[in-house]
Amino acid sequence: MATELKNLSTYDHDSVPDGKGKRIGIVVSDWNRTITGNLLHGTYETLVKFGVASDDIIIEHVPGSFELTYGAKVLIENTNVDCVIILGCVIQGETPHFTFVCNSVTEGTTELNLKYDVPVIFGLLTTNTLDQAIARSGGRHGNKGDEAAITALKMIELQSRHK
Repeated sequence: MATELKNLSTYDHDSVPDGKGKRIGIVVSDWNRTITGNLLHGTYETLVKFGVASDDIIIEHVPGSFELTYGAKVLIENTNVDCVIILGCVIQGETPHFTFVCNSVTEGTTELNLKYDVPVIFGLLTTNTLDQAIARSGGRHGNKGDEAAITALKMIELQSRHK
């Protein structure tokens, strides 16, 4: 697994663009709330650490991971955000539901990135077990939320260089 080789919370501080004046939406799934709450905490704290004002972080909750892309669409169309981060967690079960949800969120995120001029950052954990989700939401592999926040700031900076 790729995460076995890298800590999600490790990054070069000097390579992270300043978030001052940036407005960022976060859409977080309430399903697997313990895990997604940790992802949200990591995302929020990392954005603030790099200069995004608390008032410039818009947080919206949706029932499950399937609803993440619609939540992102609502933020893009109705708020003045520079970027949207989606946060969720889908853990493999005994039915194909896992595959359907993961594929839907992945394809929906890609569609949003191609349709709108606002980066949408994929912060969805897709794990086989609860232990893997814990390890990636602030555990031994770091926090995917930290990684999503850094990715958001880098994508905003990329976009601003080419406008």
